[in-house]
Amino acid sequence: MQPLMHTYGKAALQAVTGNKADFATVAETPVIFNVLKGEKIYVIANIEASSTNNAIVARKDAGISVPGDLKGKRIGFTPGTTSDFFLDSLLTANGLTRKEIHPVELKPEEMQDAIAAKKVDAVSTWNYPLTQINRQLGSGGIIFYDREIYTETFNIAAMQDFVRNNPETVKRFLRALIKAEDFVTKNPDEAQAIMSAATKIDKGLICEVWNAFNYHVVLDQTLLITLEDETRWAMKNKLTDQAEMPDYLSYIHLDSLRAVKPEAIRMNR
Repeated sequence: MQPLMHTYGKAALQAVTGNKADFATVAETPVIFNVLKGEKIYVIANIEASSTNNAIVARKDAGISVPGDLKGKRIGFTPGTTSDFFLDSLLTANGLTRKEIHPVELKPEEMQDAIAAKKVDAVSTWNYPLTQINRQLGSGGIIFYDREIYTETFNIAAMQDFVRNNPETVKRFLRALIKAEDFVTKNPDEAQAIMSAATKIDKGLICEVWNAFNYHVVLDQTLLITLEDETRWAMKNKLTDQAEMPDYLSYIHLDSLRAVKPEAIRMNR
């Protein structure tokens, strides 16, 4: 299996739908937009969940010290990703709407330079850019988390035809992920070193954010609830032409994970 590196899940999923990759690691937000566009994809597993991986980091010299100060500010975000959803969620939780800010579309890798150059006042993003930007701003920055409003899920997605036509490949892949889950739990330092070598990311940075992630191979209710919540958000904000909630269970492939680890299936419907 040959890895194809991308800086964020939306691009990884585009590689799958474009027939350039068989599997993608991707958060749930790109999944919903692809489903709403009619792409025939499956989520075959959730491999990570976190309520502290997304945040808004801002410059204090832009007059920002509490979330309400984001009103009227230029805020960078990545459309169609968890960055997009978290931005709206945090604004709503603080009595603001997107119409009351100046949203600026940025790729994750563009955010650090944009906030350093004061092209934006704040950015909505995830790790590792989140921690890198916060480090760079130092005492001149402030970061806004909200564990109550959003839990990110990071998933494995593939085209439905690929899953149907390659059942043993999918099961072998899931078995490998389950072994990796066990290895990460028992050998965090070695896992961080492997991660650093594979991604060229400083091990100190990886170690700093490690506890923000909850690495488990499962398919549970959190994923289904989040897919539906974000779909309602996309419909309300006219980010899709679709008006009916998809049946997301038909886009979640349970059989392969059930075959290799039945106790990892925790869905009520």
